[in-house]
Amino acid sequence: MVGNTKRQRGDTRYRSAIAKPHHKIATAAQRKVFPITSNTKPNFLVIMSDEHGAQFSSTYGHTIVETPNMDRLAKQGATFEANYCNSPLCIPSRASFMTGQYVSTNEVWDNTKPMAVDKLTWPYLLRNEGYDTALSGKMHLVGPDPLHGFEQQLSRDPHIEEPLDHYRWSNGIPEAEEDWYGVREANPGVSPMIQADDEMAQAAVNYLYAAERHEKPFALCVGFIAPHFPFIVPDEYFYKYYPDNVDMPNIPAGHINDLPASAQRLRKMFGLDGSWNEDEIARARAAYFGLCTYLDDKIGHLMDVLEETGLSENTVIIHTSDHGDMLGEHGLWRKMCFYEQSANVPLQISWPGKFDGDQRISQAVSNVDAVATILELAGIDIAKLNLDGHSLVNALNGDTSGLHDIAISEHFAHGTDRAMGMVRSDNWKLCYGHGRPPELELYDLTADPNEFNNLANSPEHLTTQNRLLKILLDQWGDPDLLTARIIQDQEEREIIRNVTGIGTIF
Repeated sequence: MVGNTKRQRGDTRYRSAIAKPHHKIATAAQRKVFPITSNTKPNFLVIMSDEHGAQFSSTYGHTIVETPNMDRLAKQGATFEANYCNSPLCIPSRASFMTGQYVSTNEVWDNTKPMAVDKLTWPYLLRNEGYDTALSGKMHLVGPDPLHGFEQQLSRDPHIEEPLDHYRWSNGIPEAEEDWYGVREANPGVSPMIQADDEMAQAAVNYLYAAERHEKPFALCVGFIAPHFPFIVPDEYFYKYYPDNVDMPNIPAGHINDLPASAQRLRKMFGLDGSWNEDEIARARAAYFGLCTYLDDKIGHLMDVLEETGLSENTVIIHTSDHGDMLGEHGLWRKMCFYEQSANVPLQISWPGKFDGDQRISQAVSNVDAVATILELAGIDIAKLNLDGHSLVNALNGDTSGLHDIAISEHFAHGTDRAMGMVRSDNWKLCYGHGRPPELELYDLTADPNEFNNLANSPEHLTTQNRLLKILLDQWGDPDLLTARIIQDQEEREIIRNVTGIGTIF
């Protein structure tokens, strides 16, 4: 989408209403506990939320947002405290999660670039090992292949039902015509996205209750839309936080004027310097908090069903998100940057009876590592695959000594006009925007967790800066050639858009 002249698909139609029950009660037949078979391969329940920053949960230390089922998941397994999405934008991030490859490897640059139909994904690999694979809800798979290895889609993905506008770097950064609408539309009620989440949760529950789940190993991926905007959430969740249980963004005096160029571009393009009053901001944050708790209830219900059916003992649960939301911090909303609220996402992995519970792992990891972990747990030789991720199995078994401690995230889409990358290692984060001169940010996340103090080019930190930059450039190769590849791809797809009249190739 260019600027703020249109609303994103699915964001406009909602009704204010008293919330209805968000999942059906299991029938007596459904509650039957089936005997566990002798399957040696674990099942997988992969839960991917949308636009869910790790910080906005009690599990990751938020003092307001209540996520008791994420807390419950933490008690059963490992919580990775420094996990990052591989791109702070939906489709590139999810393509990385499907392939186990960085964006610069799989070349799914932006929200209008389909993944190649012959791209090897973890659902394909698991099917090859005898797994039943199913997707319920969102994975944002655009293009001619809507499944990419999943055998079936149990519930619709509303975010692929309308094409998006195409975007080219050569057009420069457009300026929004109005303030971003997402803040002022925050309300209690039931949106089409809530209805879609309710439907996909029920479809997943029905899948888990089926007797066939005990006949062969399965991998079920449930892609919830919450807490993605629109910030519309059923009444009980909204009023749990508004008006007396919500905080405001932490923005020091003068900070907005000192924002790096990348953040200024976002503010310009999406109308993020809006004149919202404190109540409007509080309502938006309260609705987002409510959506996080609503999502948490969905996670808890799926965990309950696994326990009811006797499947929990042999099911690995992975919960993560495609990216976060700035929620007003640093004067930004939405995502598409590398601040912690946008790039740091949950990663929780549980296998009751196999992995120790209450593990808190501080080393840097990313979602491509979760992919390598799924494949290794399924018995696949990951050394033979073209993966950018590193397995976390040893860490899950209590040995963190071999962790890579490197996370890479990349952004090549709308909201920027250049190749941008982030590297997190130890307590340091480097953000790089390619150009002459390059754009550089360096943060010590231990001393400066809010990322207010940019240490880039400080003489005492040049060794650290150069070490992290080398990691990113080793992945990219020649950044000029990478830029040329992206621009050529944008131009070729622009020709197709002009011929077909649609924003992406379906």
